[in-house]
Amino acid sequence: MTDVIPAPRAAAGSQDRAVPLDRNTTLWAAEGTGGTERWLRGTLGAALGLPLPPGAEDDPDSVRLRLDDSLEPEAYRLAAVAGRGVEISGGSPAGVFWGAQTLRQLLGPDAFRRAPVRPDAAHAVPAGVIEDAPRFRWRGLMLDVARHFMPKDGVLRYLDLMAAHKLNVLHFHLTDDQGWRVEIKRYPRLTETGSWRARTRFGHRASPLWEDKPHGGHYTQDDIREIVAYAAERHISVVPEIDVPGHSQAAIAAYPELGNTDVVDTAALTVWDDWGVNPNVLAPTDATLRFYEGVFEELLDLFPADAVASTGSAGFSGFSGFSGFSEFFHIGGDECPKEQWRASPAARARIAELGLAGEDALQSWFIGHFDAWLTARGRRLIGWDEILEGGLAAGAAVSSWRGYAGGIAAARAGHDVVMCPEQQVYLDHRQAPSADEPVPIGYVRTLEDVYRFEPVPPELDEAQARHVLGAQANVWTEVMEDQARVDYQVFPRLAAFAEVAWSALPAPAERDFADFERRMNAHYGRLDALGVGYRPPAGPHPWQRRPGVLGRPLEGPPPSR
Repeated sequence: MTDVIPAPRAAAGSQDRAVPLDRNTTLWAAEGTGGTERWLRGTLGAALGLPLPPGAEDDPDSVRLRLDDSLEPEAYRLAAVAGRGVEISGGSPAGVFWGAQTLRQLLGPDAFRRAPVRPDAAHAVPAGVIEDAPRFRWRGLMLDVARHFMPKDGVLRYLDLMAAHKLNVLHFHLTDDQGWRVEIKRYPRLTETGSWRARTRFGHRASPLWEDKPHGGHYTQDDIREIVAYAAERHISVVPEIDVPGHSQAAIAAYPELGNTDVVDTAALTVWDDWGVNPNVLAPTDATLRFYEGVFEELLDLFPADAVASTGSAGFSGFSGFSGFSEFFHIGGDECPKEQWRASPAARARIAELGLAGEDALQSWFIGHFDAWLTARGRRLIGWDEILEGGLAAGAAVSSWRGYAGGIAAARAGHDVVMCPEQQVYLDHRQAPSADEPVPIGYVRTLEDVYRFEPVPPELDEAQARHVLGAQANVWTEVMEDQARVDYQVFPRLAAFAEVAWSALPAPAERDFADFERRMNAHYGRLDALGVGYRPPAGPHPWQRRPGVLGRPLEGPPPSR
């Protein structure tokens, strides 16, 4: 029971013989645990070739699932006792599901395959008890599918990988300058035009290399419904991101009237084929507001606020209750250059009409409009930490990406925060200083560096720290052209991040990285069984390298704050 990732709060092995799982093993599920019952049969049963038929609550040769309201909402207790089978109790259906993920790990790499590779092998759960609960409510992965499109099956695969690591929020970055990825029926050109670019720069924007073929794709509305439902079955909330008012050239290419037509020939713009901060931003007009309200209206139906149901339980890590995070809607708000607004007579007239101090205040007004609009519909706005500039409505939350400062300021002002500082948990950053690393971006962020990431800065007092909902690892895909590249950048570091977000670890300098490495030696076998193309500890395989492709390496240690 010592190889589990993320590390549980308490694990006590027993000298008793292991508990067998075989064709005689039954599965009993109490009311409220049916989702995990289906997952165990469809995933664990399929991997091991076990039918897991329904059994009785008192069957000594069974796996039993039950709810226990004395446990915290996502907490679980897994007990494997010889002669009594395996019992997983959870404080909520989510807790039971996380317990089932631990059960899978205890059964070894074969349990992570899609079909049995040793049909006649004996399977057993080590005897003992694991008691566990997460440190943070928000344990997220931001997946950028705008820069390089990830087909639907790849997204479903990543939801399974998240579930295997007890992560519970997919931040779905659906739009940017380089592509619009979600069908909006009232505005069909968003995908007809905005989802495809003519070519793609290969490497960092300083690279002279181009992939001279169209790139793109999008999700239909039924694709989105499937992704959200698949996530909900795994107790994962999906938080969509539609970027405004910057990072919007794909939308402007589809509907030129959205741009600043009085200073730019927006009809000549195409979906951007390069990387970086784009000067073409949305015009601050009523027509633009109405357009995006129409977009958001369709998306609120696709991403329902009750996709992951509230348990109504209390007393979770200092919070008054627990629920999923599907009420959140991310509007971006980052990296919005103001040059076009400064040059635009229409934008300057809007500033004067509203009595604003300038272009920065105009962006705050733009964000504030959608904050009020979403609040009126029972949703909560979340955005990158630039949305703090000019003030923020009380219910809005902040994704702190430019280091810790934005998160500290937001928490002190009473806003909820998700900590995702680029210097710590941007997984597009390179993993080693070696010349063999493919397309080296940013600072060196090793597996150990991620393991020593601390989401709660010491500058916050206890009350302020309660506003830290949790942490998120961000996967920006400018230089990740396919699933193999995403796997390489994300793993094994996502396993370290998952432990940071779930486990009650000591202070960063006191964490036992050697023990984590030992447990990773077992975990690599699970990742192999899942077909994850992770970075090996000794460095990239030859086929994982990208010789001659320019990156943007930053030397020296990254800023800590």
